[in-house]
Amino acid sequence: MEISKILIANRGEIAVRIIRTARRMGIATVAVFHESDSESLHVELADEAFSLGDGTLADTYLNIPKLINIAGISRCDAIHPGYGFLSENHIFAQTCQDAGLVFIGPSPDSILLMGNKLQARDYAMESGLPLVPAHTIEEGKDIPELAENEFPFLIKAAAGGGGKGMRIVYNSSEMREAIASTRREAKNYFGDPTVFIEKYIEDPRHIEVQVLGDKYGNVIHLFERECSIQRRYQKIIEESPSATLTPDKRWKICESAVRFVKTINYYNAGTIEFLMDKHQNFYFLEMNTRIQVEHPVTEMVTGIDIVEEQINIASGKALRFKQEDIHQNGHAIECRIYAEDPANNFLPSPGFIHYYSMPKAKNIRVDNYINEKAEISGFFDPMISKLIVRSKNRKDAIEHSIAALQDVVIHGIKTNTEYLKGILQHQDFQNNNISTTFCRDETNKINSEIETEKKNLNKSEYIIAALLYRLNQPFRKDSANIWQQISYWRHFMQIPVRCEEITCKIKVENSGKGKYIFTKNDQKHECQINDIAENMIDFSVDNERFRTSVSIDDKQHIMVRMHGFDFEVKCDDILGDESVIGDSGQGSERHDNDLVSPMPGKVIDVRVKPGDKVTKGEIVAIIESMKMENNIIAPFDSSVEDVYVEKGSSVGGAQLLVRLKI
Repeated sequence: MEISKILIANRGEIAVRIIRTARRMGIATVAVFHESDSESLHVELADEAFSLGDGTLADTYLNIPKLINIAGISRCDAIHPGYGFLSENHIFAQTCQDAGLVFIGPSPDSILLMGNKLQARDYAMESGLPLVPAHTIEEGKDIPELAENEFPFLIKAAAGGGGKGMRIVYNSSEMREAIASTRREAKNYFGDPTVFIEKYIEDPRHIEVQVLGDKYGNVIHLFERECSIQRRYQKIIEESPSATLTPDKRWKICESAVRFVKTINYYNAGTIEFLMDKHQNFYFLEMNTRIQVEHPVTEMVTGIDIVEEQINIASGKALRFKQEDIHQNGHAIECRIYAEDPANNFLPSPGFIHYYSMPKAKNIRVDNYINEKAEISGFFDPMISKLIVRSKNRKDAIEHSIAALQDVVIHGIKTNTEYLKGILQHQDFQNNNISTTFCRDETNKINSEIETEKKNLNKSEYIIAALLYRLNQPFRKDSANIWQQISYWRHFMQIPVRCEEITCKIKVENSGKGKYIFTKNDQKHECQINDIAENMIDFSVDNERFRTSVSIDDKQHIMVRMHGFDFEVKCDDILGDESVIGDSGQGSERHDNDLVSPMPGKVIDVRVKPGDKVTKGEIVAIIESMKMENNIIAPFDSSVEDVYVEKGSSVGGAQLLVRLKI
């Protein structure tokens, strides 16, 4: 049947990506949204949009009856689930079919068969694919006794995916807590607390094969992707082709994926994931019965729009390509941009983006869901954009990706752009000496090098950029600039400045016609504004020319992007509220013994009560934000004086959780 209107049962960049392909195909789209997503780009771009309310995920994006009802009201004839949420839920796929809607994905039976990792392993074993040894642990059953020399093991949610529900344990003493945490995460995200433990392959590579199958038994592969760069078992950099595979190994792994897909009578898009050891032995990991986050790198090197093929297959059309028609052209790298702080253990960083700008070029693709300004909620996954770069070979793709990351500007929240650039610049990455443990092993070094590089930059340049931009903005009624408030321009002033570890006074002399003299620590700099526009300034310092992005937030803090780094400049002639966001309501007084939430989120567990004794390193509470659990740890041996939150409550950043006493 011809599909004329699609409801997209998802949000974020994948919803935007589906809308754009559907529009090109002449197909109307319907968006759904949580109220916190009401200003999101997918809502703006869709032909129609319906609110799901402001409840939990179960009440919104995971509410099958509500989604089916909206599809009926809006007269859709198909539903695309994207990835995550209900994309691998066989009940949702079956309910769509029962309602007369085309589910743009595989059959409910295929989803059920591959959705449970244990069942998928059994079927893969019957099909002759090599597997890593594993043990099942059902809820309420004893943990099997494992010899210390058998470790490490990977604990995984049986119904998991997307890096969720995974923990690595190196000895038996860690096992019980890791299983409990994985089981809790599995139940919260997948509705199934069953977990299994799998022998952990040391320093593996993660290789996956993209497949397409139609309803007539035709199956092709679109070659492989390498996804070995991961943090917390979630991919952050992917590339295609894999520089690891020899031509012979590439043929074998792709052929085995196609053979496996044919044996299970699978249709639509899917991905077979493998682990590969240092001897290039590969082991079946899982099959994802949906489109992947990293699908753009495959599209960039093959020229095939996978979403378009999904829609065609769901419409009942045969594959338009034969295997011999598919070729890899060039090399593509995808960098996932997350709202998180890599220097602080990848702590989620929800908040308000007051300026957003991405690079534009023929070889660059950006998949995102925000415009210039947006609020990034702690309710969802922290990924906010994907930057995909294609070039003629891997070396050039790396160089162009580094240059593109330099031009990414996201002001208002912490992001991982500097960290991604640090990975791409790392000699081991450039030499393809990588594995899934790369981030675990190299993050401290990368963060240290980033910090050193930032400290070695000429600080006068970005301070001058900030001041030139701010002093030349037109008068605004909401401005807190003292010099603007008194309504005249002084030819001479001194501005107290704080930036990074610097606190100083900058003497500014206005020479007219965009020329200034800045004096810092008795050192004079002759400056010239060459061009200035909203969020951009082109200027010269001592005859050296710079062009940079600048923005000013609601507190009049100035953000400058220079040399691929972000700097925040605060001017103490600004009157503003510097209060801590997310006050707990227990009063503003804080003590050294207070444990506070590191970011806005939800309390998943509180493990203490007043009067309890705690030891250093003991988990006191667990806060979830952006689909990540963060343990709140006792910093020293103490007792609990008071507990200010309870399980299930929402908390703000810096909110008081527990007060300790020695």
